[in-house]
Amino acid sequence: MNPPKSLATMKQWFDERFPLDWDIVRDFGSEPVPYHLRRWWWCLGGTPAYLFLVMAVTGVLMTFYYVPEPQHAYDSVQKITEQVPFGWYFRSLHRWAANLMIIAVALHVMRGFFTGAFRTPREFTWMTGCGLLFVVLSFGFTGYSLVYEQLSYWGQTVAANLTETVPIIGPHMARLMRGGETVGDNTLTRLYVMHIALLPCAITGLLFLHFMLIRLHGVTPDRFEGEPEGKTYPFFPDHFLTELIIGVGVIFVLTCLACIFPAQMGPRANPLVTPEHIKPEWYFFFTFRWLKLTGLTFAVLSLGFGGFLLVVWPFVDAAIRKVRPNSEASVYIGILGFLALLGLTLWEVLAMH
Repeated sequence: MNPPKSLATMKQWFDERFPLDWDIVRDFGSEPVPYHLRRWWWCLGGTPAYLFLVMAVTGVLMTFYYVPEPQHAYDSVQKITEQVPFGWYFRSLHRWAANLMIIAVALHVMRGFFTGAFRTPREFTWMTGCGLLFVVLSFGFTGYSLVYEQLSYWGQTVAANLTETVPIIGPHMARLMRGGETVGDNTLTRLYVMHIALLPCAITGLLFLHFMLIRLHGVTPDRFEGEPEGKTYPFFPDHFLTELIIGVGVIFVLTCLACIFPAQMGPRANPLVTPEHIKPEWYFFFTFRWLKLTGLTFAVLSLGFGGFLLVVWPFVDAAIRKVRPNSEASVYIGILGFLALLGLTLWEVLAMH
């Protein structure tokens, strides 16, 4: 039975303007996915993408009311929180999505590290993942800087001082960030541009590159005990529905957190009053504690070296395994590194100052 003439005409009109190869589309939908990815905690790559989408939508909505000027920034955020209909909800969603995105990306990086997903030929997949982690942390810093609370202003001051300590390029980077020799009116504007323009471009480019490399190399082979080797399941509808359920679950969790723990307003930024005790957001606690223990210059250099080592670890691991084949030294080093970060973070949580 032939389709109605109107439907055939519509299909012809659509095919002329969108000449898709439907065989390729069908092949993409029927792509086999490694069976171990049925466990959602083993496939955290999609979760940060959902959270980034939430951050993008809520961030655009807040830019309608936010004023990126030191004299008006705090008042505009207060207006969003207290006067704009559902402003408190969207601001809280944005804040919690940022926190959960940092956790999700960190867990995804840890999973990749401890399962050896960074090894040949996936070195650059790992490096783009590390880049995403650093960009997400930068999102967190620039985001809470825009509220222009006491935490915002003095966080900018500390960050600029840390940046200035970097050899050779540090003073120039600090001056670029501050828009002058000290934190002032230009600083907030530059952080705003970073938050709504530069960092979104960076994370979009890194996500595209990361996903492209995953598509080229495939998912790292792995399997759980009791599973037959090489077992797969179809991308559509099985894996697609799993990701859809995860996305709905993420929205539900975000809504619960936004309603139970809504974003609050701290004290207004005051450059003339240095807070007696102030701490950054929780994801920088380890940095803050390390800074207190070691001093400014050593803390900056050691943390910078640690970040660089994380990015190039695939090549370090390859060198280790060249000397000692099948060595799992990376696992033990990773455990020590994780315990060190966790210990510094908990120390800062429990410390009074």
